[in-house]
Amino acid sequence: MIAMILAQLLRRRGRTFALAAGILVAATSFTLLTSAVTTSRAETVGTVRANVRSAYDLLIRPPGATTPLEQQHGQVESNFLSGIFGGISMAQYQRIKDLPGVDVAAPVANIGYLQINSHLTLDVSAFLDSGARNQVLRIRPVLSTGLGSYPLADQYLYLTRDPIATVNAQRQGGLEPQLQLQRTGAKDYAVCWYFNWDHTGQPGGPYTNVDPFELHPLGPTAFTPDDRTRLTCESGQDKASVVLPIAYPVLLSAIDPTAESRLVGLDSAVTSGRMLNENDAPRTTTGSSTGGFDQPEVTVPVLLSARAMSAGTIAADIQRLNAADPSALPDQLNSPAAHAYVEGLPGTTVGTVHTDLASGFQNLDTSSASSSGTYWTVGPVDYRTTPEGLVALTRPAQSTDVWQSNSTTGGWVRLVPEENTGTQFRSVTRRPPSDCRGVLGRCVTVESNRTPSPALDFVGRYDTAKLRTFSALSSVPLETYQSPAVTGADAASRTALGGNPLLPDRNLGGYTSQPPTLLTTLSSLSAFTGSRLTPDAQATAPISAVRIRVAGVTGVDAASQARVNAVAAAIRDAYPSLDVDVTVGSSPVPQTIVLPGGVRVVEDWTTKGVALRILSAVDAKSAVLFVLVLVVCALFLGQAALASVRSRRTEIGTLRCVGWSAGEVFQLVLGELLVIGTAAGAAGALLAYALAAAFGLHASAAKAALVLPTAVLLALLAGLPPAWRATRLGPLDAVNPPVAAVRRARAVRSVPGLAARNLLRVPGRSLLGAAGLALGVAAFTVLLGVTLAFHGEVAGSLLGDAVVARARAVDFASVALSLLLGAAGAVDVLVLSQRERAADLAVLRACGWSSHELTRLALTEGVCLSTFGGALGAGAGLTVLANLGSGLLAGRALALTGAGLLATAAGVALVCCALLLPIRALSRLAPAGLLAADG
Repeated sequence: MIAMILAQLLRRRGRTFALAAGILVAATSFTLLTSAVTTSRAETVGTVRANVRSAYDLLIRPPGATTPLEQQHGQVESNFLSGIFGGISMAQYQRIKDLPGVDVAAPVANIGYLQINSHLTLDVSAFLDSGARNQVLRIRPVLSTGLGSYPLADQYLYLTRDPIATVNAQRQGGLEPQLQLQRTGAKDYAVCWYFNWDHTGQPGGPYTNVDPFELHPLGPTAFTPDDRTRLTCESGQDKASVVLPIAYPVLLSAIDPTAESRLVGLDSAVTSGRMLNENDAPRTTTGSSTGGFDQPEVTVPVLLSARAMSAGTIAADIQRLNAADPSALPDQLNSPAAHAYVEGLPGTTVGTVHTDLASGFQNLDTSSASSSGTYWTVGPVDYRTTPEGLVALTRPAQSTDVWQSNSTTGGWVRLVPEENTGTQFRSVTRRPPSDCRGVLGRCVTVESNRTPSPALDFVGRYDTAKLRTFSALSSVPLETYQSPAVTGADAASRTALGGNPLLPDRNLGGYTSQPPTLLTTLSSLSAFTGSRLTPDAQATAPISAVRIRVAGVTGVDAASQARVNAVAAAIRDAYPSLDVDVTVGSSPVPQTIVLPGGVRVVEDWTTKGVALRILSAVDAKSAVLFVLVLVVCALFLGQAALASVRSRRTEIGTLRCVGWSAGEVFQLVLGELLVIGTAAGAAGALLAYALAAAFGLHASAAKAALVLPTAVLLALLAGLPPAWRATRLGPLDAVNPPVAAVRRARAVRSVPGLAARNLLRVPGRSLLGAAGLALGVAAFTVLLGVTLAFHGEVAGSLLGDAVVARARAVDFASVALSLLLGAAGAVDVLVLSQRERAADLAVLRACGWSSHELTRLALTEGVCLSTFGGALGAGAGLTVLANLGSGLLAGRALALTGAGLLATAAGVALVCCALLLPIRALSRLAPAGLLAADG
């Protein structure tokens, strides 16, 4: 038997080599692709594990904090912490902190936005007239931030060569302790007082005929937030600067210093002063007395950011004013009409000075405590879902009453940021301190049961850039120290934003809201909530969120998931009303937001549970790819073996006629395949090792050696059906020609007609050829559907996109292999069919058909066969996807149908290209030779 097998293989060297090449390709491809799938899965899991851990594993929020959008899509908007002010009590936090399994419980208690006043200094020395004795400059600053521009109050600079002295008018019974007097000749001029001060002794307001050396009683202060125009008076001609008053709203939040340092390394981010510690608490002292009343003072420790969280740039046009008589300027400025006179002077623009709004924040003077006074809380942004994205809903214009300092004295907050006149997206609520009554602005009585508004003791500053960083692929919401990243979604929107991201401005009701900038301790909470004019719920439940890191969690493995779920269940059992979210494995997802004016921006929201979905999807996809590659390779070899048996029909019939049993024929067919499989497997092992090393698939000798048993197994499995079929043929049936007789002859007048007739007169052979390509196209469609489903399940988040990018090459390789093997099977059958019909071709050639016409005939058969097979395979693939029942076709039916058609077209092209060489070689044979071979 062995000698017979070897003789048959040597006699049919061409067929043996073709079958061996098929086994070699199939086995090597199967081994390489399964290794690639395994490698791809390992890389995916590695990517997930490397990026899955963020600052915390659980997020605890107050009741009702989950928005309808989050409930519908599972997404949390970026930096929504700024819209939550309280809701979790200290008792709830302490119990959560003490639960078993909790490693770190870091609370954030948003108190409100305080206003810190500062200034910007503009150097205007380059724009002075060096030849003028007296001159006035007008500075017209405009603030640009985000999508808006806001004119700031004009500032003026008076510069003289005469000396200016500062005197204390109070010693002579006047009001102003520091009065600037210009000495010109023998006369003194109060050059800045009349412009800057009114009869109440306060800056701004009405200007009346008031002598600076006279004391007048205090009166009510008008709400004039825009009247910040000042006149600066300096002596000299070389250097001069102007001060712009600027206020910065900062979000004050209370934290646990120890927990925050363990969570994000806050202690290592302190750049000056010291870090807050758990012993920091409010200090109460007794201040000076007025009218017989002692005034208590409460000071709380605070840690201030070194970076401003509100963005903007200022461009100030410098105008040189044209006075008719510069020598008369001292007299004009010493007049009650000084303000109207200066503002009415014409000017010529001589240049522009630029500065960054943040520079004034960096230069804040924190050497002494400052009063907290009124603070404000803001609400969240509301959205409406549209086909273009989420539309941010606007609110009515901000009421000026929001900026009233308290309700009894009628005072107003000075330096209200101009941006608050812009578009409003959030509600702004004033939290005034308890009322004070007295004279000269000194608080001498306090409301019953209320404490005085605390003063801020700046113990240090910290830099958010020095905080511990986490993977950008798995950042979670409530990143307490970072502003949200909001960028233009299209070219027009990016142009409207000036090519910059949309950062928070000083508008408390604006779209982007600042993260906490000013930090204090939990023990200082009562100093703020207890000093408000009207007590609110924030006093009893001040904590806005608790971020929890669970002990023993290393990623999204089963043990880590069990630990996180156990702590989450314990919190839900203890406090069912709180919102408890598992954030481990979350990832940012770009969300499109439509702002007023058609501006479309993208910001990263957060989708929970992305990592778990990725791992589940990659396991499912790997299993499908493994099975499909195995089926495609096995069926390709089965088809090739079946075609080989068909080509030896006469030979097998002869053996049966001379006495060979069915079992001996079965052994002969399988033996031949076993020898071919062993030889092809040995060569494939070497080839697989070289290719795996070349493509970076973690090649090893052990993995490459698997090609040999794989090739043998595939050869034997593929040979079973044709070997069994060979045993089913009787001796006389085997030697009969495979072509059936035609009952009625019909004239054929074209090459396509003859090609169709050839395919139809032997339907079994045609179906066999179509089945090969149908298998490839079906595999292509199924693989594409699985890939799309995987991408659809995983993609969208930053972590998912990174995983998809890594897995894409293996997916395409699997799809290409399935299609190539299917086309190869169809070509194999067509070539064998042409060889079986060699006599027919010889007759046609003898009748005058040219080589070109014979080639057209073969290609037309190939086109018809492959088109039929491709359509059949596409339909079969779509049917398989539909029966999977996993929603693969949801929203993708059109794409998958197009993919099936594309695969069919590719299969037709592959079949036709592969047919060219063997068919042209066959058509060039002499008719006599073909007829002789057939005889």
